[in-house]
Amino acid sequence: MAYTTINKSSEHFNTKIWTGTGSSGHAITGVGFQPDLLWIKARTNTSYHHLFDAVRGKNKLLYPNVTDAESTDSSSISSFDSDGFTLGSAGGGTNSGSNNFVGWNWKANGQGSSNTAGSINTTYTSVNTTAGFSICKWTGTGSAGTIGHGLGAVPKMIIIKDLSNTRDWFVYHVSVGNNKRLKLNDTVAEGASTVFNSTTPTSSVFSIDGSVYVNNSGSNYIGYCFAEKTGYSKFGKYTGNGNDDGSFIYTGFKPSFILVKDSNADGVWELFDNKRTSYNGLGIFLRANSNASEITDNNYPNPDFLSNGIKWRSLGGGVNDNGHTYIYMAIGQSLVGSNNVPCTAR
Repeated sequence: MAYTTINKSSEHFNTKIWTGTGSSGHAITGVGFQPDLLWIKARTNTSYHHLFDAVRGKNKLLYPNVTDAESTDSSSISSFDSDGFTLGSAGGGTNSGSNNFVGWNWKANGQGSSNTAGSINTTYTSVNTTAGFSICKWTGTGSAGTIGHGLGAVPKMIIIKDLSNTRDWFVYHVSVGNNKRLKLNDTVAEGASTVFNSTTPTSSVFSIDGSVYVNNSGSNYIGYCFAEKTGYSKFGKYTGNGNDDGSFIYTGFKPSFILVKDSNADGVWELFDNKRTSYNGLGIFLRANSNASEITDNNYPNPDFLSNGIKWRSLGGGVNDNGHTYIYMAIGQSLVGSNNVPCTAR
């Protein structure tokens, strides 16, 4: 049985759903904390994914599904609040009238401060060591180096975006290794790459090469780092079986958020959470690499959110194709925390 010191995962990660009003001042409450990373997707229209964080500031926007550089947007988010956030009057992306939206929220530590543990000092590093999440911003040097992430634990997944230029979102995942990469905005399989300098992250730093993708001289970059925490987060891989009695992934907790990608073949990044799907067997999903609206299909792909992991109920569908290897990121609530509060399946 998995024990954890995180007795209430919703103090560190939470999903919120809402209906847009098209008017500024629309407060989204009940998050449980002031979000430091906010990822929004329209469920009922084809707007881009919208991503904001406290390090860059509420008016700086990124689109995870495309390669666009950072832009200034003063109309989507009015403020990060103590229990959520307030929307502006922006249209299809965050608050268009009558459309439905989902927002995934992570807690770090505000804007943070410079980290000097690596050979390249960060402008800001915002860290939540309890939940294993940090946000790092740096200016490229053009030479291979290391970046201090502040987690005090080895990151299992790192997502990097060039803020200054039109470039891909590069992803390090522990199950892919340090000499390959995935791209969050693309369906491509894992590919050989030196962007992480063929060096596994340590408990204090992660490595980057001198390429323009992650370290162009004078360009600004953002990195989102995730370490594994027992009973709260899990990063790994599994092999699909192509059966509706699908693969089971043990996490040691009841998942509330799942991100999955076929790592050795072209395939989409599937996004699942426990707020858009209120019961098992209901196939509702979004894709991180696509602006497509939410798809409902009870035959494809269906995850059961169990008390100790994920059970796929799909013949394939990008999460369970026979013989394919998938990497995943899962966040949730432990079976039993340090206060012996149990967690049940839904």
